[in-house]
Amino acid sequence: MTLWWILGGVLAALLVGGVVAGVLVSRGKQLPPAPEKPVIPAKAQPAEDEPAEAELVEERPRLPEGPGPIGLDSPEPAPNRLARLRRRLASSQNALARGLADLLSVDRVDDSTWDDFETTLISSDLGVGPTTELVSALRRRLAIDGVANPAKAKAVLREEMIALVDPTLDRTLHVTGEGDNPGVVMVVGVNGTGKTTTVGKLARVLVAEGRTVLLGAADTFRAAAADQLQTWGERVGVQTVRGAEAADPASVAYTAVKDGIDAEVGTVIIDTAGRLHTKTGLMDELGKVKRVIEKLAPVTEVLLVLDATTGQNGLVQARIFAEVVDVTGIVLTKLDGSAKGGIVVQVQRELGVPVKLIGLGEGVDDLAPFDAEQFVDGLLGE
Repeated sequence: MTLWWILGGVLAALLVGGVVAGVLVSRGKQLPPAPEKPVIPAKAQPAEDEPAEAELVEERPRLPEGPGPIGLDSPEPAPNRLARLRRRLASSQNALARGLADLLSVDRVDDSTWDDFETTLISSDLGVGPTTELVSALRRRLAIDGVANPAKAKAVLREEMIALVDPTLDRTLHVTGEGDNPGVVMVVGVNGTGKTTTVGKLARVLVAEGRTVLLGAADTFRAAAADQLQTWGERVGVQTVRGAEAADPASVAYTAVKDGIDAEVGTVIIDTAGRLHTKTGLMDELGKVKRVIEKLAPVTEVLLVLDATTGQNGLVQARIFAEVVDVTGIVLTKLDGSAKGGIVVQVQRELGVPVKLIGLGEGVDDLAPFDAEQFVDGLLGE
């Protein structure tokens, strides 16, 4: 028995020694280090007074004060534009200019000469009433010397023409609102008269004068109109508010004026639709646009853009638009080439409102304040 106990003890010691040795060997092996896990920074938590991302509201951009940023378009000074426009008018084939030149070129003025002169004036869209007034005044003043003294005759003709164009009319552009309201300018007219281009050129001039401007593309029925207006806005550094194609024009105009008020701009210019003026729907729409705008701010200026080459048709358009939106000023475009010139006087007589702006071409600087003396000097080639 003692022997078996001794043998059992030896076997147990050997087993325990093997286990201990196995453990020591396994601990002696160098295992490869585990790869480090990338450290991911904790997401910054908003401060207690900072709104969560879903609650952030984009702030309306403030439009720049003063002249547009460097590198943007800037028009020529007004005196330079007036002088250049006068030169272009003098070199055009304007029917009224030709009639005045013909009168001054004759050696002797007789009844036949006056009859021809009167016919030329009427054909130049001056109108029967203004033509009669001018011819009567000239016949009276030139009765003694006629045109024997060309300088005197030209001076008399200049005086009478300036009086006919009426330099006493207030041609101020009302582009400033009262109080905190911006000035709101509605620009109306049929398609093809240069209406949208006029809006862009006017914005360009106002920005150069140090005014802040916002454009409203309310001509939503002509897709190209909004694109064209936005391009003008980008060129002069002003914001353009536009809607989807065929959107409600009154809604776009309302949004533009509201954005203008919020951004504290000085002037909001609204480009309106210009489908055929005989369409009752267009006239109703323009009236609605004006009423909706005036829920926010008064309309300070309504400019009617007329193509001077359309003559009597332009007068028909003027009468219809004036009945709906209370036109306060006329913009005459394309007053060169085939334009007859007399439309300036007749449209002022018909509507009782002045021509405030004049354009003689498609160039960016071919828009200038209308000046009676400059206009007549251009007609007389001075």
